[in-house]
Amino acid sequence: MNSVRKISKIWKSNPTIEGAGVHLKRVFGNNHVPLFDPFLMLDDFHSNYPPHYLKGFPWHPHRGIETITYVIHGRVEHGDSMGNKGVINSGDVQWMTAGSGIIHQEMPKGDHDSLMWGFQLWANLPASHKMMDPRYRGIVSSDIPEVSLKGGIRVKVICGEVGGVKGPVGDVVVNPAYLDLAVPPETSFRHPIGQGHKVFAYVVDGEGYFDPERNAFAHEVVGENYFDMKRKCTCSAESLLLYDDGDEVVITTQDKPVRFLLVSGIPIGEPVAWYGPIVMNTQEELQIAFEEYEKGTFIKHK
Repeated sequence: MNSVRKISKIWKSNPTIEGAGVHLKRVFGNNHVPLFDPFLMLDDFHSNYPPHYLKGFPWHPHRGIETITYVIHGRVEHGDSMGNKGVINSGDVQWMTAGSGIIHQEMPKGDHDSLMWGFQLWANLPASHKMMDPRYRGIVSSDIPEVSLKGGIRVKVICGEVGGVKGPVGDVVVNPAYLDLAVPPETSFRHPIGQGHKVFAYVVDGEGYFDPERNAFAHEVVGENYFDMKRKCTCSAESLLLYDDGDEVVITTQDKPVRFLLVSGIPIGEPVAWYGPIVMNTQEELQIAFEEYEKGTFIKHK
């Protein structure tokens, strides 16, 4: 009999400013290592006020990680040191493996209503792949399959597999699954995820039950106001849920729909040395990366 994963912890994303002045919500990041291994960071950039995003993320380096940018509203202009350039439009994904080093920029532009909304996920690379050749994959919305399940559930499969349908991103080092799900009211969604995988969900909109126990005190809630004496069983927008181990997840709704990202991957289990846009295994490797960047020898592959 399969065991249903229970919620371990719940957080709310926190406002922060990144890049040249982009206002966003940090879902998790540096201070959560290694809780989300093999994932390092998730940012939610969501605004209809252009001064909060137009300054963007000008040219900057990365080494030792993969950055996955998923846009659901608006567009992001981009370019990199390998000569790639273009636009990430609504529904598109940019999957960039920095490996030994890449320098790029991402400049959000919003849509015709000035709405800009997207997510950037960082996936770590194991030591054996930290210095691999960088690679870039731009996946347009029409190449991302949307699976329709019983009850009107819709699943966009960016990476991984649902109902026998695989996402367009394969040959990924840490082999994660990345799903965008919409579950209508009064509906239940079950999805198998192998034991040992790290699994988290981030609620984009609406609300739902992410634990079949429906016990608000069966897990830890981080960062709540100490005047708040109510704890709900449902999880709403901007909530992050980290799951315990098990064989499957079960998400149910009542009178409201819920949209959420469901991400899973196998932990790497290696030391993490992280400063700014560089993530390696040791402080010495960080020092080398920054020295090479100053000397102009950072880029190994063009």
